Amino acid sequence: FVLINCYFPNGGGPKERLIFKLEFYEAFLKFIEKLKKQGKKVVFTGDVNVAHTEIDLARPKENIKSVGFLPEERAWIDKVLSKGWIDVFRYLYPNKKDSYTYWDMKSRARDRNVGWRIDYFFVSGDLEKSIKKTKIHSDVSGSDHCPIELELN
Repeated sequence: FVLINCYFPNGGGPKERLIFKLEFYEAFLKFIEKLKKQGKKVVFTGDVNVAHTEIDLARPKENIKSVGFLPEERAWIDKVLSKGWIDVFRYLYPNKKDSYTYWDMKSRARDRNVGWRIDYFFVSGDLEKSIKKTKIHSDVSGSDHCPIELELN
């Protein structure tokens, strides 16, 4: 398989940053779809910089207008899923709450587990049967993010 580990742009700040982020999302989707059409199995991972659904962050109502949880950002993940990509964590744990990969360090949010799940493993649909496990290592500190793990058969 092809493994892509990518940091996706943060859309905060000037409006142009959000526009750039959304353009990056579209270019990235086009790129991974091209790999799929070439017959490649694909895993992509990294800081996608968006919490997909309300279950993916501790305070969805308070963040409804925040970059990282805007409807247009979340719609991109909907589009990715509609093309057969699998969010491995939600595939294995569709209703699991309080599972985050990022916490604000200034407010010591990690101590209270007030976080966001913005780091993902996505796999192309042809790898579905290979999914064995995934884990969020929230106990590993040293950053505002924590490591995530994917195991395939």
